[in-house]
Amino acid sequence: MTNNVRQISNMFMTIVRKEIGRFLRIWTQTLLPSVIMTVLYFIVFGAFIGSQIRSIDGFSYMAFIVPGLIMMGVINNSYSNVVSSFFGQKFQRAVEELLVSPTPNWVILLGYSVGGVLRGFIVGFLIVITAVFFVDLPFYNIILILLLFLLTALFFSLAGFTNAIFARKFDDVSIVPTFILTPLTFLGGVFYSIDALPVFWQTVSKFNPILYMINGFRYGFLGISDVNIAVSIFILILFTAVMFFVNLYLLKKGIGLKQ
Repeated sequence: MTNNVRQISNMFMTIVRKEIGRFLRIWTQTLLPSVIMTVLYFIVFGAFIGSQIRSIDGFSYMAFIVPGLIMMGVINNSYSNVVSSFFGQKFQRAVEELLVSPTPNWVILLGYSVGGVLRGFIVGFLIVITAVFFVDLPFYNIILILLLFLLTALFFSLAGFTNAIFARKFDDVSIVPTFILTPLTFLGGVFYSIDALPVFWQTVSKFNPILYMINGFRYGFLGISDVNIAVSIFILILFTAVMFFVNLYLLKKGIGLKQ
């Protein structure tokens, strides 16, 4: 029993170390762009445009958009790390060796997902460090911040895994981030409060799951939110659990993996 646990642990750590080494080796492509993009957002939206906008719930516009910008970095990097890495393994046919090895499917899934979560955490931390140079950033509930950090990064790592499974060519890897993920993120309340929208569009916005993630994260920093925080956490946990078991099913059946 002990040897079996040790063997599984070694398999898991092998995947995680490979994933960490992969994105750290090319850090100028995986970590730096998000920080540069965030600085541009701060300069354009925070300093130039934000100075012309009144405070929102007692906070400057720059402080209001910081949690959303951090969450954007976490979402994009967690997702892209897993989808690019696992699809690369598929393209090189290396994933077939992994599937016929004694490595359990849940270890494969968690190994790649943890790699995505760690990249999301590192990018999020770098954005937080960058933000303190632009705005006095409060931390209303650090436990909630860390919880939503983890759940969001894990969910989008799992979503990236699903995309990688179904992708048939490299173009398929970018379809979801470009046509689904990016629009939902920008329409998820990063740069505005949905209270400023007409009633109809407020209702439509509440069907966007990213709205709950961003507002939950904003509550962790500022203590304000457009939605119920308990609902935000529940939706994240539910979606993450569903995505985890969907991926396990896809791995078990070999869907999108067996030629």
